[in-house]
Amino acid sequence: MEEELIKKLSLDDFIQIMGEEPQSEGLHVFISKNFTQIPITYPFRNLGNDILFVEKGSLKVSINLITHTLKKNESIAVAQKSVIQMLEISDDLSVININFSTKFIVDNFFKSNSIDAFSYFTHNNAPKLKLSKQEGKMFKIMARILKDYNKKEQAIFKEEIIRNTFGVIAYKFAEIFKRTYPDLKVELSRQEELAIRFWNILQENVKIERSVQFYANTLNVTTGHLSKTLKEVSGKTASQLIEAAVIIEARLLLQDPKLSISQITEELNFPDQSFFGKYFKKQMGLSPSAYRKENRK
Repeated sequence: MEEELIKKLSLDDFIQIMGEEPQSEGLHVFISKNFTQIPITYPFRNLGNDILFVEKGSLKVSINLITHTLKKNESIAVAQKSVIQMLEISDDLSVININFSTKFIVDNFFKSNSIDAFSYFTHNNAPKLKLSKQEGKMFKIMARILKDYNKKEQAIFKEEIIRNTFGVIAYKFAEIFKRTYPDLKVELSRQEELAIRFWNILQENVKIERSVQFYANTLNVTTGHLSKTLKEVSGKTASQLIEAAVIIEARLLLQDPKLSISQITEELNFPDQSFFGKYFKKQMGLSPSAYRKENRK
């Protein structure tokens, strides 16, 4: 199909939807006033990285089909290419969202002693963080400084202030992350690096390639080595991870009532609707139509 059914939203798209003025390339700081309604009602795939912080009120959001409820002084990192849907907001919701590109990180922080600070932002399903009252106050001040300088066309030491202010935020989040989740690894082994490379390639090709051989060839490893490594890292084989990724895409598409089962079958590159139905039911225990009906309740 020519049209992407789960919309991809770039930073420019987000700026337009939110009625914001552009700031600088690769970085945008959004500080909301009270929302009166959900600004984006459909699931979308983000093309940047985000730090989402609730300043006041509460927000219920789905990220890669995992539902999170964020309340005052809680924050979550959203890695690029995640599928996001805002589900519920309180009447008094105020948020701060820092959107940044991978290029911004590479250009400003790609040093061996800096990588550790950004590990939290690379998790596909990062846990939410709870900031103390003082930490929340500090973050709000830093975010406003960052936005102020990011909006300026010219300022003495503008780039340095932006880089160092963002760096303070990143390091503080890294400290909170490590304090809250001390057992999560940061340094990647060769096996973990291969798993991440596999996942990135899978995200790009999940709709058209479901063969373990394709991914093994792309990574220049054998199918056996790939599956063994993925099993060690994730607890699942390559074929199981491919199936899981396909099912995530299918479930997301099935949440859109405007799409027919036939359209979803075509979008996911299945040979026919019957084959897709059997594939989906094997994984979920329900047919696509039954799953859709169940999730409308």
